[in-house]
Order: sequence, then C-alpha cells, then structure tokens
Amino acid sequence: MKIEFNHIEPHNLLKPYIAKMWVFESSGKLPSEDLKLVVPNGNTKLTVTSTNGITASINGKNITSKEGGITLTGLVDVPVIINTEKDIYTETIGIEFNPKGAYRFFQFNFSEAKNNIIQLNDIMGLSGKQLEQQIANTETVMRKIEVMQKFLIKELMRNTGDLIFEFCVDKIISSEGKITVKELEKKTGYSSRWLNMKFINKIGVSPKNLSSIIRFQECYQAFISENLNDALKNEYYEYYHDQSHFIKNFKHFTGLLPSRVEPSSNDFGRKYYRV
Repeated sequence: MKIEFNHIEPHNLLKPYIAKMWVFESSGKLPSEDLKLVVPNGNTKLTVTSTNGITASINGKNITSKEGGITLTGLVDVPVIINTEKDIYTETIGIEFNPKGAYRFFQFNFSEAKNNIIQLNDIMGLSGKQLEQQIANTETVMRKIEVMQKFLIKELMRNTGDLIFEFCVDKIISSEGKITVKELEKKTGYSSRWLNMKFINKIGVSPKNLSSIIRFQECYQAFISENLNDALKNEYYEYYHDQSHFIKNFKHFTGLLPSRVEPSSNDFGRKYYRV
C-alpha cells in the first residue's frame, strides 16, 4: 500500500504565511486498520483534489471533496478521519496556511469555516470558479502548484495585514501556547472581548482556543515520535496542570485516550505530520 506525502517548497513571497505545502499520493483507500486520524494543528488548509476525491469525517459529519475541486478547510479543534473517495490512485495538493496566514488571502468571516470544508468558489465566486477550471485544464501536478501559487501571490498583493492580530498570533506560537489572554491584553492594550472578536473573524477561534491547540501540538509531536513513553513523561508536566488535565485535552483533540493512539496505529497521521 503506497501512502506518501511529498514536501513542496513555497514561493518566497508566500513563506511567511504558509506552514507547509505537500502532495499526497495513495495507491488506493487507506488500510482499514489505520486510524487515518488528523488532529488539530492550527492551520487552515487549501486542498486541490487532483485525482480521486477525499472524504473527511468531522464531528460525525461526512464531507467529500470531489475530484477536480478546490476546497478550504477552516481551523479545526476536533479530530478528523480522512480517506480516499474511491479505491483507486489518489493525488491531492495541500497548502496549509499558518494561524496568521489565511486571512491575507481570503476575505470572509473565518468562523464560517471552523470545523468545516467549504468550496473555494463559495468564498470567492467567479475568481474561484475560474481558478478551478484553470487547474482542471493543467496537466501535471507541478504545473498545478505553479498556478495555485500565482493565484495566491495575486491575492496577497490585494490585501493588507492586521499588525495587532499577527502580533498576538506570534506571541501564542512563540510561547508554545502558554501565554494567557490577560498577558495579550497587557501587551496590546486591547480588551479580551476585542481580541476574541478579532481572532474569531480572522482565524475562526478565540486566542485561548488557538493557544490550547498550539500547546497540544507540542505534546502530540511526542506521540508520533519513536520515543513515545519517555517524551510524554516530560511533555505533559510542562504544558498541563497534571496528568488528568493532559488526558482530558488529548481526548478532546484526538477522540481517544493516549493509550489508544500509538505511532504504529496511525501511519497516515504520522506521515502527514512529518511532511
């Protein structure tokens, strides 16, 4: 069974906003014994289903991204189960925007995309439809990536940044999710209510929720490493009040207890996070 994620280096103009780009290839449906689990990482994802479709189960809702479509997956704070639509060769392009990146390209309220997958043309109208058609008429995957990056650069040039929002996101990430909203209030001079509204509009979740996701990611990386047990002993003490707090948080983001999630049981998820 072939499952591969190949890293793609973003254009220099896009690097400040893109966490990672990849091409996913599979020879067919993912193995039934694999968890096929993708956990929250704080990124908003633009997906081009080049060959075959992709199915995603989010909060018990099954959503299919059809072959040839372009979709935007908003920030998720719940586990997602992924598979291919048909049991055939699959090729998908993924562009993941870091927490302060997506709003620079797409102008809408990101709370609408939270834990959801939206067709790009539903967000961007005619320009989204034209991009989808252009991608469909482009033969190779690398040429499709070139088309996507040109489109994103064009959109980037149209929109200005929000310095306060980006400052807060940078502080959350650099603190590994440990900074409090009260500290952000002191550093910016803005109230928690104002910051919450800003975040929900531009990323889809509150600063506290984003911090929780970033903090969890620091621990989850230990789970997909080979030094699972040793790493966990150190990780949850640094990021959580105690073991029970860590387990509660872990179950919220993965849907499972830590003992149920091992590297060998989630080969797809491990490869995804290592891309």
